[in-house]
Amino acid sequence: MIKIITIIGARPQIIKAAAISRTIHNKFSSSIHEFILHTGQHYDDNMSKFFFDELNIPKPDFNLNVGSSVHGQQIANMISGIEQILIDQPPHAVILYGDTNSTLAGALAASRLYIPVIHIEAGLRSYNKTMPEEINRIVCDHSSTLLFSPTLTGIQNLIKEGFNPETKPPFNIDNPKIVHCGDVMYDNSMYYATQAGKNSQIIDVLGLTTNRFLLVTVHRDNNTDNPERLTAIFYAINKIAQEEDLDVVIPMHPRTSGLLEKQVPPALYNSLMNNIRIRIIHPVSYFDMINLEKQSLMILTDSGGVQKEAYFFKKPCIIIRQETEWKEIIDNNAGIVTDANEEKIINAYKTFSQNKKRISFPPVFGDGHASKFICQEIVNLFSNN
Repeated sequence: MIKIITIIGARPQIIKAAAISRTIHNKFSSSIHEFILHTGQHYDDNMSKFFFDELNIPKPDFNLNVGSSVHGQQIANMISGIEQILIDQPPHAVILYGDTNSTLAGALAASRLYIPVIHIEAGLRSYNKTMPEEINRIVCDHSSTLLFSPTLTGIQNLIKEGFNPETKPPFNIDNPKIVHCGDVMYDNSMYYATQAGKNSQIIDVLGLTTNRFLLVTVHRDNNTDNPERLTAIFYAINKIAQEEDLDVVIPMHPRTSGLLEKQVPPALYNSLMNNIRIRIIHPVSYFDMINLEKQSLMILTDSGGVQKEAYFFKKPCIIIRQETEWKEIIDNNAGIVTDANEEKIINAYKTFSQNKKRISFPPVFGDGHASKFICQEIVNLFSNN
């Protein structure tokens, strides 16, 4: 039996882990035994515990409860906690997702103990090292034994950095294997889409009309912690709502909620609070989020995961970052990178509204069976090594 410890800490990782956990339970229970380690990076029930319940993910076997703090202290606490668990309960490998502080801590702790790292969502690059996520994903990739890239672009990025696509077993940190597998988020979106339609009432609760509202998520530090950037984003949102007579739904991340009133001018804040078209709501469940994405006209976000989900559900996406690691979305005219620029955000909205026929959504994120492919590769790894 292959013993795996899956390390998660943030909401997107919980969702991604659901695909692998479900596949292990349904198809690989005789060969893989998974333990889940939750760092507690996201400790709010709406951002963490609720997702375990809704997605029917096994409860974590270990929880570090590190909570929120400055990056250095948070990462140090994670490394210390993860290291002790890996010493006490040594696995054959650890699974890491994406590019969060939990990902970085898991990669450092496991590699120092000579435990193979399996990185899901490997090879993504924004080519902007001022983003903490870029450093996290690079360090994790170069600490990994088995790297699963959701896109061909990710494989090409890894090859540029010296990874050999023709390498032969035995695989290890010095001789890693890179694999194009498709996206586990696509697996989940397809799997849960029907359930979301049946179990979510958020469209009716908010009194929304299909294809007549803009869905917005803002959570990245460089947007929420910068008054100028946050102000530009919300000036654009407010203007679109007013001029286009369009509802705007903003499931507000806890950090953004706490900073909004402090960071933007009082006149803008009051306008946002009094604009009947703008619905600032608490974080929503995964089913509610899927339903909002499916029913929206357009999506504005700084989230990598939400960018992809917009693509999965064939929705144009305004990307309020300087760049995106999901090059395929831009290549197919399904996304426009605007950064936190009021004029560019408004122009992107108008471009999508006026040029819907130019947008295409070819199946660049796999066939919906990435998790099965990944699990089989894990079994093969430990059978051959």
